Amino acid sequence: MNAATSNLAVSLLVMQIARKIPFDDPEVLLYARIGYVSAQLIVLAAYFVCSSKIKQKNDLTVLKYGKCPTVFPNLTSQDSGNLITTTIKDYDLGEVSKGVRGIYTGLAMMAFLHLYLKYTQPLFIQAIMALKNLYDSKPIKIHILGEPAEGELKRPFKATGLFGAVGNPGTDKAAIDEAEKRIGAKKED
Repeated sequence: MNAATSNLAVSLLVMQIARKIPFDDPEVLLYARIGYVSAQLIVLAAYFVCSSKIKQKNDLTVLKYGKCPTVFPNLTSQDSGNLITTTIKDYDLGEVSKGVRGIYTGLAMMAFLHLYLKYTQPLFIQAIMALKNLYDSKPIKIHILGEPAEGELKRPFKATGLFGAVGNPGTDKAAIDEAEKRIGAKKED
């Protein structure tokens, strides 16, 4: 089961559990708030440790790949061509940065939902989901859990959709050559 499908299943299960928790009790609400903040701090600390391990390894191996095609390529991309050349260190730091931005976005949403709209169930749900997403994070699996960067964890990471749809970055020689040709053709114009 891919991460998106398991996120859906876990969130539905956690929502059912959250319905049974009496959030009207101020003590339960306090524990839910403490749990939420603790989960977010754990996730941020794990990403910080992962980032420092990536910098410590300093893997400067060159990584070339073609961008995944997007639904609206002209609206989402201003760069010339689809070839991306980076290092493993920079790629992994970029992935960690995406994870941290996701945490900050979740904090902003939760501040709106809980502090302004007074919803309490999302505190519990998002605390569990943050920890689950941390476990599913590919840089965390590689750099903290020590799994080898093979198969599903091979860079560049494949983007999976809800029901197994995969956005596969072009890493084979033909895809890289095609992207380089497009860049060369655009430079000549």
